[in-house]
Amino acid sequence: MSFKNILFLVLLLFIPVSLAAHFLEWGELIVFITAGLAILPLAAWMGTATEEIAVVVGPSLGGLLNATFGNATELIIALVALNAGLIDVVKASITGSIISNLLLVMGFSMLLGGLRYKEQKFQSIVARVNASSMNLAVIAMLLPTAMNYTSIGINEETLQNLSLAVAVVLILVYGLTLLFSMKTHAYLYEVGVAETEETEAEIEEHSEEKPNIWLWTGVLLVCTLLVAFESELLVESLEVATSRLGFTALFTGVILLPIVGNAAEHATAVTVAMKNKMDLSLSVAVGSSLQIALFVAPVLVIAGKILNKPMDLDFNPFELVAVAVSVLIANSISSDGKSNWLEGTLLLAAYTVLGFAFYFHPVMG
Repeated sequence: MSFKNILFLVLLLFIPVSLAAHFLEWGELIVFITAGLAILPLAAWMGTATEEIAVVVGPSLGGLLNATFGNATELIIALVALNAGLIDVVKASITGSIISNLLLVMGFSMLLGGLRYKEQKFQSIVARVNASSMNLAVIAMLLPTAMNYTSIGINEETLQNLSLAVAVVLILVYGLTLLFSMKTHAYLYEVGVAETEETEAEIEEHSEEKPNIWLWTGVLLVCTLLVAFESELLVESLEVATSRLGFTALFTGVILLPIVGNAAEHATAVTVAMKNKMDLSLSVAVGSSLQIALFVAPVLVIAGKILNKPMDLDFNPFELVAVAVSVLIANSISSDGKSNWLEGTLLLAAYTVLGFAFYFHPVMG
């Protein structure tokens, strides 16, 4: 058993600990920390269950399943926070997830992969397609904010209606990107698929049986329910705990929550990069960012409308600057289809600088 699996098994112990902390009232800070640690292995098990089910249902349906459940943890945390009325934290977690995937995950993947291999290659065409999609996401996030700042006396309802219209367009674009990558231009993504099939072939050598779809569906369901419950504990204790730690809501949303929600994906991307499978590593990192921008954010806007919470795409201008900077540097580094350890270091340096900026940023905009 790998170190990663042992670590995730040990972290499962935090599920009963977080429950005890909540019911025995050990304090908001302990509840916040233990719930956060409990979510990490649950997110990893959700990812594993989705992959196992994908093996049984085939590549097309499996790809769709991976695309839907890829960021389920972040979506659940965000929905719980939205329902609790923490709109600023929800918006911050959206921008934070995009930033952490583009800079932190890609950075670690390129750095650790680059220390093992002098230069790693990946599909530059796929990188350019992803870059164009990320540029669209930045434009979509920029417009409602620009409208708010350039209009006098604009009301909340107008902003929400604009955000809703933009959300529908983004979900349509997300559907088209799935069609592009899984159907019409699947050959561009064959490197990553071949690598996945290689791994599956290795697994099948040890076991001829296909994964038990009912078992893994059960695992997925139980993990989803537990993530929802732990997210409830995390969000309930968030405000008190973070003020005790000296963090603002902005720093918590942009830096802490995405790390909790994305930890399992981060580990996967870095592991495959160290095996010289950069196509697969980048599809995890950039694909996750795209999913947050084109699917999770629009779904949250629609959910805000249903739950009667004022969720829109009018972001804090400082967050928008951070997203635009992240997309710019990630696109410029990945456009040539090659990477090395220095490029990884540059991405990590950009993430660190942004982390400091969010830490010292005094208030929500």
